[in-house]
Parts: sequence; C-alpha cells; structure tokens
Amino acid sequence: MANLITAELIEDSVIVWDIEDGRRLYREGFYGKPLGIPKPKTPDFNAPLILDIIEAVYLVEKNKIEVYREGKRMSLEELKEHASKAYERFEEKYYVYRDLRERGFIVTPGIKFGSDFAVYRLGPGLEHAPFIVQVKNKEESISALEIIRSGRLATTVKKYFTIVIPDTKTKTNSYILFEWFKP
Repeated sequence: MANLITAELIEDSVIVWDIEDGRRLYREGFYGKPLGIPKPKTPDFNAPLILDIIEAVYLVEKNKIEVYREGKRMSLEELKEHASKAYERFEEKYYVYRDLRERGFIVTPGIKFGSDFAVYRLGPGLEHAPFIVQVKNKEESISALEIIRSGRLATTVKKYFTIVIPDTKTKTNSYILFEWFKP
C-alpha cells in the first residue's frame, strides 16, 4: 500500500484532517468539500476536507485512503456496513456512483437538486453539473407527475434529468436521460 491518506469517520461524514492530503484528493478527482467553503474555486483551500461516506467507500476500494473510527482502522466491509445504515439503498447507489466515476465523471451528492447525485464532465468550479441523477429500482414505479416535476426542476437549473436503474446481479446500469425542449 502506497502512502494512503488517513481519514476519520465522524457520524456519517469522513474527514481528511491533513490539509495537504485533502487538497491532493480534491485535485485528483474533486472528492469532498473543504470545511466551510461551499464552492471552492481552486484546490488551494486551507481547511480539512469532508467526504461523503459514498466517496470514502470508493476511495477505500481504490486504495487511496484509510478510514479510522475511534482510533481503529475500518475495513472496507465495516465502512460499507456503516454506509448502508446512513444511506437508503446504499448498495444500488454506490454501484451507480462507482460506474459513473469509472466512466470518468465527477460525482457529488445531489441533495440540493432533490436527487441522488449531481454529475459533472469536468468538475465543480469548471462547469455547472450537466446532469442530476436519481437511482431507482427496476421494480419501483415512477409516476408521470414525478418525471414532470424532476424534469422541470432540471430544466430550471439547466441540467439533464437522468434516472439510473442498477442491476447489481448482471453488473449493468440502465441510464434514462430526459431532455425537455421548447416547440
């Protein structure tokens, strides 16, 4: 294991206390957000980095960080177990998160858009997220009203509304992108 970055689990967030390590993670893939800086313009911030737990699971899986809780190093399985308590349908959402990251996208929590993820091609500060993503089960129904609401919100904030249906058994995701147009 080469120079893993150390992070600490506190409730449902993972904090990289070392500022240089936090800058490095942010620079490498726009992971996390610096404490107290909602929209960093550069990776030269002077604050600890707060990772969403889904990001932390991905970074542990990629051997980039190690996470400690109460002084004890957590295994990937322990972190996933904790994340599954913090995230509703964690496994499916994580599968989508990992797939998008592996495809080269930058993925951040999408709560401010009422969705699971905001997805960037280039990264925050370089562009506005072109996609908002909701993860759905294939058994889950979605009403026309929900599609219209989400689509209108996405259009208002100049984003594509995207539904992703993961199938963890076949290891595939189905992506449905909605684009509104004016006649």
